[in-house]
Amino acid sequence: MIFHQILTSPMKNFTYLIGSDVAGVAVAVDPAGEVQQIVDLAKSDSLEIRYIINTHSHGDHTRGNKELAKRTGAKIVQHEKSEDYKDIMVRDEDIIRLGELEIKVIHTPGHTPDSMCLLVGNRLLTGDTLFIGECGRTDLPGGSPRQMYESLFGKIAGLPDELEVYPGHDYGDKPSSTLGYEKKHNYTMEPRTLEEFIEFMRSP
Repeated sequence: MIFHQILTSPMKNFTYLIGSDVAGVAVAVDPAGEVQQIVDLAKSDSLEIRYIINTHSHGDHTRGNKELAKRTGAKIVQHEKSEDYKDIMVRDEDIIRLGELEIKVIHTPGHTPDSMCLLVGNRLLTGDTLFIGECGRTDLPGGSPRQMYESLFGKIAGLPDELEVYPGHDYGDKPSSTLGYEKKHNYTMEPRTLEEFIEFMRSP
């Protein structure tokens, strides 16, 4: 598997280019900008970008969609709850196949109704659901602390500790982590009841 983490500005977004070196195909996840860099990386790795996948529909994660799709012919993939343009809609536990690679969709609402994480191999791309040392905001339109609680503790917390976590923004003290480390050290994942978590998310 070919894997690139690309930092873009001004909001410290991460874009990911994931490819099969066997099949020569790739996906671009959350093309927040730097479209030329994405195209150049794919070309240098002899990859055809087949899909553009957005972990959610906020503009800072989707603003490169149109240009990248136009330049590559890639299909735009979003969760079915996204109201943005998409060529392919996916649901919880769907599999996106990329040569020999399988990308599993994990629907994780809370930051937005259409938020999802992507599991490929031992890497978990968490978008704005889980950051390094933090979790996504729930006070924006469509956000829900109740849904974030279910996503963090009902889905993500049950995944293997050894998974590598790759977030949607460079907000932590390092660009990636492991899920086991986040379970132990990320204060948003400390054990809480639903009511305690809702109050916690509402506090400054």
